[in-house]
Amino acid sequence: MTVKELQLQSEKSRRRLIEIIYSANAGHTGGDLSCLNVMTALYFHLMNIDPKNPKMEQRDRFVLSKGHCVEALYVTLEARGFIEKELVDTLGHYLSPLAGHPTIEVPGIEVNSGALGHGLPIGVGMAMAAKMDGKKYHTFVLMGDGEQGEGSIYEAAMAGAHYKLDNLVAIIDRNMLQISGCTEDVMSLEDMNARWTAFGWDVIEINGDCMEDIINKFSSIDYNNGKPHLIISHTTKGKGVSYMENVAKWHHGVPTEEQYKQALTEIDERIKDYE
Repeated sequence: MTVKELQLQSEKSRRRLIEIIYSANAGHTGGDLSCLNVMTALYFHLMNIDPKNPKMEQRDRFVLSKGHCVEALYVTLEARGFIEKELVDTLGHYLSPLAGHPTIEVPGIEVNSGALGHGLPIGVGMAMAAKMDGKKYHTFVLMGDGEQGEGSIYEAAMAGAHYKLDNLVAIIDRNMLQISGCTEDVMSLEDMNARWTAFGWDVIEINGDCMEDIINKFSSIDYNNGKPHLIISHTTKGKGVSYMENVAKWHHGVPTEEQYKQALTEIDERIKDYE
């Protein structure tokens, strides 16, 4: 896909995201919106995957460590052809297999996740398995920035560097906000680049709100340099819906009917421009 096509797909997924959260009356809207560009780039351009064969042996693996943002994953899997629209429409319904965090009952989801701090250790294990088995697949782990307060992440960071897991890409959705406010007020994370560099990782910073920069920087990763890779993706919480952007309360929130209509109007205008 071209950058423009990826931008269009991201906006279509953004619209669908607002629809399902409004219908389900639940969702982590702000963080869903901030990571959706990166998720679109991964599933539609960067990862080796096949919706018709979701357990393909050489498939790239994706772990959503910030599992509370599963709605963004659901709409991406739907758009990519892993799951049907009719299934996604059941989100929030009694007995729906679509939970508030990823579960392996859903095609295209690799692991149950959502206990913060666990995704990177799992990703390290997947990357080690690939090395041990002589497989060529890559493992991608998407974390939140508020999640960086979890100590298990740094145990995994040490292991990733020790075992030279250059087939592993960790991504931090750096939107600067978590449920209780600004990350730097809750638990200061900077200098994030220096910290991960000191752990022995190849650190790349990107503008996660810019599809062109996402594609260019991910495409520049050297998978033969003997180092695991960290992408610090600078994003906007609530990206693409004006009244949600950079507002902490939209970490978890459902729009009113008026807000819902406004969000769709804003997104539809961008879809029209891209089409």
